Amino acid sequence: MSTDLGDFLRSRRARIQPEELGLQAFGRRRVPGLRREEVAQLAGVSVDYYIRLEQGRGQSVSDAVLDAVARVLRLDEVEQAHLRDLARPHKQEERPRTAQQRVRPGARLLVESVSGPAFLLGRCMDVLAWNPMGDAVIDFSGRDDRTRNQARDAFLNPAAREFYLDWQAVAAETVAYLRLEAGRRPRDKRLAELVGELSLRSEEFRRLWADHQVKEKTYGVKRMLHPVVGRLDLGYETLALPGDPDLLLVVYTAAPGSEAAEKLAVLASWTAAPSLG
Repeated sequence: MSTDLGDFLRSRRARIQPEELGLQAFGRRRVPGLRREEVAQLAGVSVDYYIRLEQGRGQSVSDAVLDAVARVLRLDEVEQAHLRDLARPHKQEERPRTAQQRVRPGARLLVESVSGPAFLLGRCMDVLAWNPMGDAVIDFSGRDDRTRNQARDAFLNPAAREFYLDWQAVAAETVAYLRLEAGRRPRDKRLAELVGELSLRSEEFRRLWADHQVKEKTYGVKRMLHPVVGRLDLGYETLALPGDPDLLLVVYTAAPGSEAAEKLAVLASWTAAPSLG
């Protein structure tokens, strides 16, 4: 992971101009943003120490140094946590994981009890369970286990670019979440295989992966072009299940009386209608 740490720090240095921090920009700069010497100076460490950190040779780096570097590079809370994950991969304890992640009955009942569209997201962005409204919105049941993965769907399914009206934002958020997970679980073979597959098959994924953006999957808005009800703008909330950090409950929301709520009601009637086949 030393390469990831160095690449992450260089990408953060590149986005800050010396003038923003009150430094004089002397001489010709071969790379954009702050130099390593400037980061070291502002963080209060020696240049050699900072260079070792970028090279992944700072395994004993203190919290104080990481905090100082984070302050200079203006890292947000998620980026600070990612920096610690990359700087101290040896301190991360990987729990034993089965090849196939399973959903406990209680969690399955939970997602089925939600009235709005909902699904359970597992490791590597696999969709493991969903309720009827979630299926009506995303059509999970029409896919197999391999394609029922949000990352593969975003980059390898051509229909995703039409379904998500803000596909570029969805793609960027997907990569930023995978980056964060890769820092947390550097020895996760299946996650590494997924990143490798997407890197080989998608130029857009490679470009976004190289940006080293990191982001939690928390809340936001998804703008979709649904084949039955047309444009559908839904909020979403993501909740980690207590006792199982590898399982996330994702719920789509619509304000009562809104156009989106009316369209969800149409979908609810559509899914409840008896089959004529």
